Amino acid sequence: MHEDLSPETLAVTAGRPERRRGGPVNPPVVLSSTYVSSGPPVPGELLYARAGTETWQSFELALGALERSARPGIVFGSGMAAISATFSVLAAGSRVVVPRHAYQLTLALVADLRERTGLRVTSVDLADTEAVLAAVRGGAEGPAALLWVESPTNPMLEVADLPALVAGAHEVGALVAVDNTFATPLGQRPLTVGADLVVHSVTKYLAGHSDVVLGAVLADDEALHTRITAYRTLHGAIAGPWEVWLALRGLRTLALRVERSQASAAVLAARLVEHPAVAEVRHPSLPGDPGHARATALLDGYGSILGVRPHGGPQAADRVVEAVRLWVPATSLGGVESSLERRRRFATEAPTVPEDLLRLSVGIEDVEDLWRDLDQALRAGTSLVG
Repeated sequence: MHEDLSPETLAVTAGRPERRRGGPVNPPVVLSSTYVSSGPPVPGELLYARAGTETWQSFELALGALERSARPGIVFGSGMAAISATFSVLAAGSRVVVPRHAYQLTLALVADLRERTGLRVTSVDLADTEAVLAAVRGGAEGPAALLWVESPTNPMLEVADLPALVAGAHEVGALVAVDNTFATPLGQRPLTVGADLVVHSVTKYLAGHSDVVLGAVLADDEALHTRITAYRTLHGAIAGPWEVWLALRGLRTLALRVERSQASAAVLAARLVEHPAVAEVRHPSLPGDPGHARATALLDGYGSILGVRPHGGPQAADRVVEAVRLWVPATSLGGVESSLERRRRFATEAPTVPEDLLRLSVGIEDVEDLWRDLDQALRAGTSLVG
């Protein structure tokens, strides 16, 4: 039924209850920790809410349809729970290839696993396809077990040649996991080019309203899907029904929110390039951006995240954050509200991220209001007048 529907339509229609006269249009939230059951369990039977609920199922079906997966998604209590579950498929001492720029807690988890389990880690510039594939092949070390991909990367917005990376990794038997939080299933669907695992921080664009903390994993392969699901049950990394119901409600407007925020991000990026207070702008929509050609070829949209470096260094960047009135100084991203932060305020951020980099998450407010506030903050923060 879903094969010929666009992702924009699937965001609205997938995971709905079966149509019947007098039936609800939306799936209800079910608040029960346990279910009536006797005798030997039947496959798929609901027994206990740690293993599955009706409320999870609706969201998981919708996300699976959006990512064009052969199987439903697997919802988790947070994005980090989903990332941890993905890394759990590796045996102790395995080697992984990770981007040098990625979500800071992903890199922190990798460092923790290296210390505790002997995970061997190779860090790469994800935009350099040949260097990534050479690292995956490994030479004398032997091939990696897993290639972790973010595209665009957080917070540097590098764009990976995902089809080439998947093909090259599979040639040597490596799994490929893709954090698809920034692009969303509207921007790319990694499973369709052969990725083995896809991860989302549902907290961000999928839920979209900065009011839940959730994660999800998708896998077409039955063994991987079963293993990730078992991890969730055994480790108790589960989501509450209210949060998942809210995420499904947020998912219904994903296409509209992303369309608006991406369009505004492109407008702001083009203006910021010309701003006298700005030293550098990163957004794949810009013709001069290093990721522009690849994003144009591989992504269905340039995303809603900007990287901005004001003149004056980290002190000026901090002053810009303090001077905004409409933009929200905050971490996280993907909500209806526009937010910004200086990323290196976190000690765990990658040391190659510039100290003065501001990561901007563009929301759905009027773009002219956003521009006026950002313009005055940049002028105030960098001591420009007029």
